[in-house]
Amino acid sequence: MISASWLRDNNRLTAGRILAMLCAAILLAFTAQGAYAAPPQASVQAPAAQPVGEATPAPQASDSAAADHVAADTGEAAEAGSYVPMGPDMIKGQPTSYEESPLASMHFQKQYSDDGEFALWMHDAILLPVIVVISLFVLFLLLFVVAKYRRRENRAPSRTTHNTLIEVIWTLVPVLVLVVIAVPSISLLARQYKSPPKDAITIKATGYQWYWGYTYPDQGGFEVISYMLNTPGEPKVNPTTRMNGTEPWDGPTHLEVDNRMVVPVGVPLRIQTTGADVIHSFAVPSLWFKLDAVPGRINERLLTIKEPGIYYGQCSELCGAKHGYMPIAIEAVPMARWRQWVLTKGGSFQTEEPAGGAAQGEAGEFEDTQTRNPPSGTGVEPPANNEDKPLENQPIASPAV
Repeated sequence: MISASWLRDNNRLTAGRILAMLCAAILLAFTAQGAYAAPPQASVQAPAAQPVGEATPAPQASDSAAADHVAADTGEAAEAGSYVPMGPDMIKGQPTSYEESPLASMHFQKQYSDDGEFALWMHDAILLPVIVVISLFVLFLLLFVVAKYRRRENRAPSRTTHNTLIEVIWTLVPVLVLVVIAVPSISLLARQYKSPPKDAITIKATGYQWYWGYTYPDQGGFEVISYMLNTPGEPKVNPTTRMNGTEPWDGPTHLEVDNRMVVPVGVPLRIQTTGADVIHSFAVPSLWFKLDAVPGRINERLLTIKEPGIYYGQCSELCGAKHGYMPIAIEAVPMARWRQWVLTKGGSFQTEEPAGGAAQGEAGEFEDTQTRNPPSGTGVEPPANNEDKPLENQPIASPAV
C-alpha cells in the first residue's frame, strides 16, 4: 500500500525528473538525425562503382566518346556538336548527409536564387533569433518557478490576480514580435507571386505516375521524359532505364535521372506545372521553388537561377506507390550551351529571323498592307530596311489622277 510519506518523497524529486526528461528528449532528437539521414553523396564520390556481376564500363572515356554516346541516345545531332551533361563536380543543390555535417543536415540548403537568399536571410536573421529568445525565456520562467516554489521550500505563492503593467507588457510584446515577423514575410510572399516577364523562357513540367516530363513550347514544343536511374544492388524501379554510375556524369543515387531538365542560367524562366493523373508537386529546395502540379490546371511561377550547376529536388506531394522515386534534376548552363542542347533534342528557335526580316511575316504579325506595300504611282516608298514606321508619321499620298 502506498503511504503518504512515499508520495511526499517522490514529489520532492519532480523537478529533477522534469530536467532529466527534458535533457533526454533533446539528446534523443539530435541522435535520431544519424539514423534517418542518408548519405546521398556516396555515389558521387565513386560514380563508376559497379555491383558484383555487372559489366564494368571503360575506366577512362574521352570527351568525344561521351559526346558520341549522348548523340546515340538522343538519335539527334546538333549543328554545333553533341551535348555532354555536367558532371558531379557541378552539383550545388542536394541534401547533406548527417555524417558529412550534422548541422548542415538539419538546416536549409544553400540558396541559388534571389527569393531563396531572401528567405534564408529571413530565417537566419529574424525567425531563428526570435524563436531562440522566446524559448530560452519560457524555459527560464519554468525552471525558476519549479525551483522557487518546490514543496521543500514550503513557500506561499502570491495571491495577486491583476497587474496592469504586466498585462500591458505581455500584450504589446507579442504584437511587436508578430509585426517584426510579418513585414519580411509579406515581402517574401509578394516576391514569390511576381509574374514572369513577357520574354521569359517557358518550360512546362508535367507530373506522371511516376516520372516527370519537361516541355519547351517556345523551342518547338518537344518534351523530355525524365526517369530516376536504378540503384545498383537494389530492385529495379524503372526497368527501361540504366543503372546509376554507368556514365561519368551520374550524380547521387535516388536523385539522378536519365534526362535532366536543362535550362539557361541568369535569365527569367516561366515554370508551368500540371499533372497528368494525380496531384504532384515540383519542388527544388536549393532554388526555393515549390509548385503543385494539379490535373486540369496550369500553375505558373517565375524562376531565375543565379549560378550554373546541377540542382536536385523531388516530388513533394504523395502521389502513389512510387512517390519516393520521382526525383527532379535541373541542369543550369550558359545560354550558348543551352541552345546547343535544344538543337540536340530537335528543338528550334523562332526568334532567329532570316535575312530580309521574313520571320515577322511567318510569325503571323498583323500589318497594314496598305502601309507596307502602297499602290504603285502614289509616291509613297516602303520604309527603309523593312522597318515599319508609325502610321501617324507616314505621309498620306493622294492617288494619281
